[in-house]
Amino acid sequence: MLAGLELDITFTPEDFRRIRDMVYQRVGIALNDSKTHMAYARLAKRVRALSLKSFAEYLDRLDQDALSEEWQNFINALTTNLTSFFREPHHFDMLRAHAERWRKRGRPYRVWSAASSTGEEPYSIAITMAELAESLRPFPCELLASDIDTHVLQQAMRGVYLRERVSQLPEPQLRRFFDKGVGANEGKVRLKKRVREAMTFFQMNLVAEEWPPLGEFDVIFCRNVLIYFDKPTQAAILNHMARHLAPDGLLLLGHSENILHLSDAFVPCGKTSYRLA
Repeated sequence: MLAGLELDITFTPEDFRRIRDMVYQRVGIALNDSKTHMAYARLAKRVRALSLKSFAEYLDRLDQDALSEEWQNFINALTTNLTSFFREPHHFDMLRAHAERWRKRGRPYRVWSAASSTGEEPYSIAITMAELAESLRPFPCELLASDIDTHVLQQAMRGVYLRERVSQLPEPQLRRFFDKGVGANEGKVRLKKRVREAMTFFQMNLVAEEWPPLGEFDVIFCRNVLIYFDKPTQAAILNHMARHLAPDGLLLLGHSENILHLSDAFVPCGKTSYRLA
């Protein structure tokens, strides 16, 4: 099944088919055949941790208990989390400009990072809002961030990163928004408490039929997420997003995502940005 690799755990084409079906049914992620190596490498750690001899045993255990806590480990293992601070910086320029136009409306400005990963995107949002608030006082805002992966949510809430993860940020920004680690934490930084507390993190499955009562958002970041779903699932997520976007709000997507043939609820309004039709 995995050419060129010596496997210490039995892994068959049927095992991969089951994995693909299970992750699709659970969270809507569509794995293609190119993800075979990834599935083996990540889930093999769970098979070993449970002292099982084969993937079939592991998958049988999941099938036998739909409420097993191991399902979360299964999903966490197969979730890809690639991110960085101020990734695709034009979106943060758009966020700043949009928020500046909004400021006199008399209610909190609301932003949602719908796939927070380890926190770089939501904290980039929080820093942008904090910088804006320095010149626009008062500037009330509500910042939310969600992910399906509980492991990365825990990392995000801690707000601790290797120094190299923020090396591209300007030094004044680093001094204002990060604390340097000392002693055992040498080489690390942590977002200042006021930045961490500005963001509310929660777990959410974007393919759930019913979403929690999130209210309307002025900006929704949903970048490099839709590419992991098939087209019907993408369309369903976009329809949900449309119901939670304010009439003059922005939906920001990843550079490789084009939704024009998936939903008529949105029209483009800039580079990888959309508004309600």
